[in-house]
Amino acid sequence: MLFLILWRLDLVFNSVNLRRQNSKDLENMNIEVVILAAGKGSRMYSASSKVLQKLAGISLLSRVVKTAQSVGARKPIVVTGYQAKQVEKHLHSENISFVKQKEQLGTAHAVSVAVPKLKTNSKVVILYGDVPCIEVETIKVLISKVSSDTIGLLTVNIDSPEGYGRIVRDRNNSVQEIVEQKDASPDQLRINEVNTGVIALTDTQLKSLLPKINNQNAQKEYYLTDIIKLARSSGLAVKTVSPSQLIEVQGVNDKKQLSNLERSYQLIQAQNLMDSGTTIADPNRFDQRGTLSAGADCFIDINCIFEGENVLGSEVHIESNCLIIDSKIADGARIKANSIIEKSHVHENTTIGPYARLRPDTKVMPNAKVGNFVEIKNSMIGDGSKVNHLAYVGDAILERDVNIGAGTITCNYDGTSKHKTSIGANVFIGSNSTLVAPVHIKDGAFVGAGSTITTDVPNNCLGIGRSKQKNIENWQRPKT
Repeated sequence: MLFLILWRLDLVFNSVNLRRQNSKDLENMNIEVVILAAGKGSRMYSASSKVLQKLAGISLLSRVVKTAQSVGARKPIVVTGYQAKQVEKHLHSENISFVKQKEQLGTAHAVSVAVPKLKTNSKVVILYGDVPCIEVETIKVLISKVSSDTIGLLTVNIDSPEGYGRIVRDRNNSVQEIVEQKDASPDQLRINEVNTGVIALTDTQLKSLLPKINNQNAQKEYYLTDIIKLARSSGLAVKTVSPSQLIEVQGVNDKKQLSNLERSYQLIQAQNLMDSGTTIADPNRFDQRGTLSAGADCFIDINCIFEGENVLGSEVHIESNCLIIDSKIADGARIKANSIIEKSHVHENTTIGPYARLRPDTKVMPNAKVGNFVEIKNSMIGDGSKVNHLAYVGDAILERDVNIGAGTITCNYDGTSKHKTSIGANVFIGSNSTLVAPVHIKDGAFVGAGSTITTDVPNNCLGIGRSKQKNIENWQRPKT
């Protein structure tokens, strides 16, 4: 009897250890993400593949790949088909694995061509190149549902489920299968819980279930959704997860859907900024195509576009119709209407515009002013300096308290090379002056209006370079 008790205890002990080991193994499993991106997207009426269409300035597929990498996928597997070479060239990364689906035989077939790329002892997530807004946290929760006897399925409840596969549950609320729209009965068509297509399972489960899927359906395709019914018949449980927002699972099939998704996405970006203290005049007329951080009490007027990585300090005021690209704008700066700032650094309490353009590598120092119809490129505008209107300053350094008159330009290009213009502190440049680089206008100098300056102007000197005026007496106007 004692032997029997000890033997049974040993079995229980070993069973517990095995479960613990399996649990530990699952925790240590690799994360693999397969992204289906083979479709043409004929309803886009575009020369580019559907997955290469852009949302907020970034392709749909690039967004999904970035999400997969953020989840922890060692090397996301992208299944290509239409325009495979263009898709690969677009992503151009060594950290992505590509496999081509030569025939479009359905989603299950698309996943099957990726199976040889899967690393053993892994958890596999299936994502879609035209569903770009799924959150990293949602996928992580889905992955957490995967075990040796369970798979994870992302579902969502919607009011109008037309076109979606329905989630069929039993009396115990357990998922039994997914039925596609064209194969659903009238009762099943009334179900509001629908399939998103996003599934997570182990590589072992996937390799076991995929070969069992057939194409006995209205479309004569190999549906990945059939894997749910096969999993249940194999004794696997299906645990469902829902996204925090509907936008996470919204796909794109045509330009109208792309436009609607763009507006939904931009509204979320605007709401996030407003939640952190930024005032946005109209969230429906705001575009963020990259990252944007802002300090306290900023104001953004209508029709402003932010591309790339942008940082705003506190109390920055941006008027309407401005384009800001990869730039830093410091506290108290005011960007007036219709200005463009690209790869530039605008310091504290400056004024830019209206209708100003700051090109790459421009620095506008504190309390400086760049006015209307002024273009600055690869230059520093010093503390308190002013370039008020109708001027071009390129490849130049302006020290503090410089005044540049209207119509002034720096001639920085000689047809072969670029040259520098240096302007010292407290310099005054009269209107319609031409500064031919390389040239140095030194501290306190004054350049007369209409001058062409080709040599250095010493400290505190007046530089004039213009022809002598002649007045012709008794001149007669031409007659018609």
